[in-house]
Amino acid sequence: MTTFDRPAARFRALPPRAVDLLVVAVVAWFTGLDAAANDPQYQQADSFTWLLLAVSLAALAWRRRWPVPVALVTGAACAGWALHGHIGELLNLPTIVALYTVAVRGDRTRTLWTGLAASLASGAVALAVGHDVVNPQGLPVLEMLWPLVPLLLGEVVRTRRQLLDEYTARAARAEQDRERETARRVNEERVRIARELHDVVAHTVTAMTVQAGVALDAFDVRPEVARRALRQVRNSGKDAVRELRATVTVLRDPGGDPAEPAPGVERIPELVERFAGGDVEITLRRQGEPERAAPVVGLAAYRIVQEALTNVVKHAGARHATVTVVRENDRLTVEVVDDGGPSGTAEGGFGLIGMRERALAAGGTIDHGPRPEGGFRVRAVFRADGEGDGGRRW
Repeated sequence: MTTFDRPAARFRALPPRAVDLLVVAVVAWFTGLDAAANDPQYQQADSFTWLLLAVSLAALAWRRRWPVPVALVTGAACAGWALHGHIGELLNLPTIVALYTVAVRGDRTRTLWTGLAASLASGAVALAVGHDVVNPQGLPVLEMLWPLVPLLLGEVVRTRRQLLDEYTARAARAEQDRERETARRVNEERVRIARELHDVVAHTVTAMTVQAGVALDAFDVRPEVARRALRQVRNSGKDAVRELRATVTVLRDPGGDPAEPAPGVERIPELVERFAGGDVEITLRRQGEPERAAPVVGLAAYRIVQEALTNVVKHAGARHATVTVVRENDRLTVEVVDDGGPSGTAEGGFGLIGMRERALAAGGTIDHGPRPEGGFRVRAVFRADGEGDGGRRW
């Protein structure tokens, strides 16, 4: 902090009224000294001189509230001194402070009109008093210039304040935008995590329920089938634990990587096996090399198939379902078709909404609905490299 910073800070911390009275006191001191001492050739201070000074100081105390009237009063007092014959170098100090206030608390239009009026009035007074070299009033042209100095200074200060206010407002808006963006990202992350937890828990539990039903039905008559189903239940539980651990790891360390890679197209056969063996016969068809898809596309395709099979098993009442995974050139298509009725999510649930969000997030498209020949179909198409436009139909 420099030598003048601390006093300036204390001065700015004062109440506005106290600042006004302090300014009046300083102006009264310097103007009063100048009024008391005049050149012997000119009018000496008298009662009229002190009356004009008192009127100027009283008006100056209200400069913030009525800047233009205060400038008129102080300007008239300054002209009165000159016309009365009392000449001084600092008698125009009240007018200078008033003109500065007009500019700093107004706008550019008011400053221009005030400057024009003050300049013409000052030149007219100089002509009326006289412009010989002995007269300290000086030449009329010079007298027309001095009122412009405080107005220009006030314009500079006001413009700087406006710029600072604008910068402050921009910084506040930028901070609000950052907070909104942070909140949006947090909300998106919460939705993503909720979707992952739903996929891991709900879908895995559904598959485990199917296999547990198979084991229960075959426990006495076909023990080997029951054991195979129970092994599938155990494997599904282990997979769910691993995926939950990966999700929790991301929650604990947002900047960290999951404990294991996210499931992709290559794990769809495992997914089909989880749901197989129950009341629904599920067939898997593959074409091309679907495993060579971008991770984001593979995860979206896996979750869509997972959600569709869950809906088939829980809601559709189907007997047969077919899962098709096709890679053609740069397109990856996954399709789940069943011969049952509409799934429960087709009637306004969140499953189809979640599938649509996953497809769009991966740059793909999705179609779903009843088939003319009966049953229900879910079909998603992606760019295999993950660069697709979710708003475009293939």
